Order: sequence, then C-alpha cells, then structure tokens
Amino acid sequence: EPKLKIIPLGGLGEIGKNMTVFEYQNDIVVVDVGSIFPREDMPGVDLVIPDISYLEANRDKIRGIVLTHGHEDHIGALSYLLREIDVPVYSMKLTIGIIESKLSESTFVNNPRLHVVKPRQEFKVGSFRVELIRTCHSIPDAVAVAVHTPYGVIFHSGDFKFDQTPVDGHGMDYQRIAELGNKGVLALLS
Repeated sequence: EPKLKIIPLGGLGEIGKNMTVFEYQNDIVVVDVGSIFPREDMPGVDLVIPDISYLEANRDKIRGIVLTHGHEDHIGALSYLLREIDVPVYSMKLTIGIIESKLSESTFVNNPRLHVVKPRQEFKVGSFRVELIRTCHSIPDAVAVAVHTPYGVIFHSGDFKFDQTPVDGHGMDYQRIAELGNKGVLALLS
C-alpha cells in the first residue's frame, strides 16, 4: 500500500528555514521555502537555507510549492530552490507580490510560474488537493494550508496569532478550520 510521507526539511526545532515536504507515490508538494540569518559562529555566511538535496534527488516528483506568507523564514530560500528546480508556486496575492519583487533581483530565476490563489479555493498539485485558509499574523495575507491526501487532511497552520482586530480587516477563518476539524484531520502541523 502506498505511503504518505511528511518530511520536515527545516523549521522543526528551530526558528526559521521553514520547509515541509508532503509526498505520496510520485507526487511531492512543498510548503514554505524559508531561510534564516546566520548565527554569530558562522562568519562569512550571509544566509542559511534548508538542505534541498532530497528535493534535488526527487525533482521529477515535485508538483508545486505552496507558501503560507511573505516572511523570509518562509520564502527566503525560494530563489535558491527555483534556480535548481522549475516548479509552480502558489500563494496569496501579497505573498506572490513580495516574491515577484525578490525574484526580479535574482539573475538565476527566469520566468517563475507564480499563481495567486484565493482563500478556500481548492487547487490540484499532483495527487493532492490543496486549500489555503485565512489566518492572522503580523503580515497580511497569511494562510494555513489544508493538504487533502488519499489518507485524509493534513492541516499545516503556518504562523498565526489570534487577532480579533486585524489591521487588514481579514480575520482568521475559524468556520473553515472547524469544518475541517469536524470532518477529521489526519495530522495537525503547527
């Protein structure tokens, strides 16, 4: 029987370098591609990115990248990954705008396939159905990601805060989160 794999390549047990891989058979979807600034004991290092060797070895399986929000610890390594692996990128409008600006400065990434997705809009990424669910964070357009797999839903919260008066007027979508919870969630990554 095929296995569903959840592989954290960064962000687990550390602040920054957020990157999680979801793999089922011949399909991989990546959530977040973050970086981190170097520690004091790393002289000469400008930026630290996750180890992407697993993704390079499985490049033919990668169907897309989904980003939860526009902070560097979630998007900072994107240009490095896209110069090695050409795959579509999905996120909210502000996050895509930030990425467009960042990628315009990179001479290594040509014509990235960037897709703006609206909250609750499901889209296919290989054998996965993916849905962005609005959350609140210190940057607008932050989302959680519901990855609908053959075994059930994996809910990846991204960064969030409970904010009853968000600056952009868009509150957390408690209703959709509750709906998913009532149907049953296979795994919660928070």
